[in-house]
Amino acid sequence: MNRLLMADLKRMWRQGLAISILLGCGIALFVMTNSSMLSLQRTRDQYYRDYRFADLFTVLVRAPHSLAERVRDVPGVQDVQSRIVRDVLLDIPDMVEPASCRLVSIDTREATPMNGIHLLLGRFPQDQDRSEVIVSELFAAGHGFRPGDTLNCIMGGRKQTLRIVGIGMSPEFVYVVQPGMLITDDRRFGVVWMPRRQMEAAFNMEGAFNQLSIQLQPRGNADEVILQVDRLTRPYGGTGAYDREDQISHRRVADEMAQMKTMAFVTPAIFLAVSAFLCNIVFTRLVNQQTEQIATLRAFGYRAREIGWHYTQMVMLLVSIATLIGWAVGWRLSWWMTSEYVKFFRFPTVDNQFAAGHALAAVGIGAGAAMIGTFAAIRKATRLQPAEAMRPAAPKDYRGLIAERTGLSKLLSPVGRMVVRRLETNRLATTLAVLGMGLAVAVLVLGSYMQNTIDFVMQFQFQKSQHQDVMLTFVDTMSESSIHDVMHLPGVTAAEPYRSVPVRLRNGVRSRRVGLMGLDDQPTLYRILDDHEQPVSFPVRGGLTISEKMAQLLDAQLGETVWLDILDRTQASHQIEIAKVFPNFTDPSAYLNRYQLHQLLEESQQYSGAFLSVDSDQMIDFYREVKQMPSIAGVVDKHAAEASFRETVAGSTSLMRIVNGIFSGLIALGVIYNCAIIILAERARDLATLRVMGFRRHEVSLVLLGELAVITLLAIPVGLPIGYGLSYLTTLALDTETHRFPLVIERSTYSYSTVVVIAAASLSALYVRRMLNSLDLVAVLKVKE
Repeated sequence: MNRLLMADLKRMWRQGLAISILLGCGIALFVMTNSSMLSLQRTRDQYYRDYRFADLFTVLVRAPHSLAERVRDVPGVQDVQSRIVRDVLLDIPDMVEPASCRLVSIDTREATPMNGIHLLLGRFPQDQDRSEVIVSELFAAGHGFRPGDTLNCIMGGRKQTLRIVGIGMSPEFVYVVQPGMLITDDRRFGVVWMPRRQMEAAFNMEGAFNQLSIQLQPRGNADEVILQVDRLTRPYGGTGAYDREDQISHRRVADEMAQMKTMAFVTPAIFLAVSAFLCNIVFTRLVNQQTEQIATLRAFGYRAREIGWHYTQMVMLLVSIATLIGWAVGWRLSWWMTSEYVKFFRFPTVDNQFAAGHALAAVGIGAGAAMIGTFAAIRKATRLQPAEAMRPAAPKDYRGLIAERTGLSKLLSPVGRMVVRRLETNRLATTLAVLGMGLAVAVLVLGSYMQNTIDFVMQFQFQKSQHQDVMLTFVDTMSESSIHDVMHLPGVTAAEPYRSVPVRLRNGVRSRRVGLMGLDDQPTLYRILDDHEQPVSFPVRGGLTISEKMAQLLDAQLGETVWLDILDRTQASHQIEIAKVFPNFTDPSAYLNRYQLHQLLEESQQYSGAFLSVDSDQMIDFYREVKQMPSIAGVVDKHAAEASFRETVAGSTSLMRIVNGIFSGLIALGVIYNCAIIILAERARDLATLRVMGFRRHEVSLVLLGELAVITLLAIPVGLPIGYGLSYLTTLALDTETHRFPLVIERSTYSYSTVVVIAAASLSALYVRRMLNSLDLVAVLKVKE
């Protein structure tokens, strides 16, 4: 039986290798994603512990140092860090537009401060009489800054030169994104750490702070601490404490890991399902071919369990080969995947881990998928009776075939008639082959549709929704006259002010913090689009407009009333109706008519910033003036943001698309090649008979290739809708709080998938034809012993 096993494997090594590669792809993806996820999680958690990343945060307008000591005495609080944090503009010589940075105060006297800085180059600021700073690593890399270089910024209404003495990173800013931007832009926004004494002098904050970081005791109750902190900070303009889950950097990293965790099961499951299906096809046909051999073994006294064990050993050997491939490829790819994530999420070191438990689980899942796929075939082999198996097959009756009843066969050539009869008389095998190739088409669609989705999001966000050229953010809220000043800037042709305020939306036990933005009745520069891509209006007293994700998080429906807690100034609560719900692809958001928001805040017209349309010919003069305005804290150039988004997303997804494309192509080639090999194995005797009867070589080839061509053409309309369904499931699996992807599949993706499958089928057909041309007619036609 062992010699028979080796002989079978030698004879079907091509099919076996294809199955092992497909199983190995599934195991490799499972090992790659889980090992990368484990590496990033352990690296992040260790980074958080070593540099004491805070558990709670709160923002205030201005509070005395004594408040920090009162917060420290709250039960459950272990440590408190008070800081000054301000967003300012930078004038960098190699940039036309101003860059922005977040100035964060540091106390150089603390040995192990909360939200500590990991120094990569240089030193910490020491000279208190000069403006020495540490710059975040990615921002420094984006401009080529080194210790000793200088920065020009506007601090407290004065232009000041800062000298870079160090380059570092902090667990608080693993992912840095500018307010108003979709993703990080390392050239236009960064973090700068400055000694507290210098910031106190620059911003008139002596003995005061405007941000508080809190570290909880090991068993501290976060909710109780937040209630106490909110009570203490409310008189000082506190906007409400929030925990680490709502901290921007951590939330982005957590969402990316959640997506990775989802894909660790979704994509490998598809590969393993296809592999199981392929195992079913191969072993079902193998058993059908070997019925006489099985019967002979049973007649010589071999038991049914020995026959079953023979085929089980064959499956397990293929799984073992797949395991070696999957572990080796998956472990190597996990290093690559981790390095790609580290480009966006910065850590001092990366602790690459091999997810041994998940690797063993992948083997078990792969073996289980293979056994499920071959169970029916092995069961049939063990139940085969010798007398029944040795009985010759009954002659086939072609009179009941559809082609015969409809008269189609009369219109076909003899070769065409043979192809059609073969397909119809083996309906189960034909159906399985069509479905197998259809899955190859589906996987190609799945591996390619994300590019269509990204292109749609970019067009929707930057072309259809946003018509402004520049978004300005003011340091503090400004009066109505500020818009007149903005309108007199060089090249400004239109301006739309907005008001933004932090709020908490509540519906029952569910609540979410969000920046509520007040817009004009009919905004034309910054527009919100509905499901039909039409602009949403914001009539006075028209109610709240929220994104679909916000509605989902609040479990709120259109027309329902929710509580709106204002976290700034008035600290008032209002009930407000949800008037409109719109789709969006980034953070949950909420909008209101600007005049209605002024009424809720009990204020005159105050603005947080403005959206501007600027003449492109005067953009240089416009930015030159903006750099001199101390009232502006941030500038977002839409065109620069679009270019950055395209570059960043293209860089982060291109390699992943290549991997998906390679794995998808392997599935397609593996399935189609196996179908071709199986068809040749089943029809070798018939085709050799045709050659002996006088058919030419190309005519015999047409019989085989015609059958493969029909199966391929039937598989395309079957596989495209399956690919759409798999893409839909993947889109649902990738839905997180900060990122959502619409399901967009262009015709080009369907065309690409079709062309690749046809090309794979053609390559397989050429290879099979070469095998057909080299058939030993005498050996094939020899009577089986």
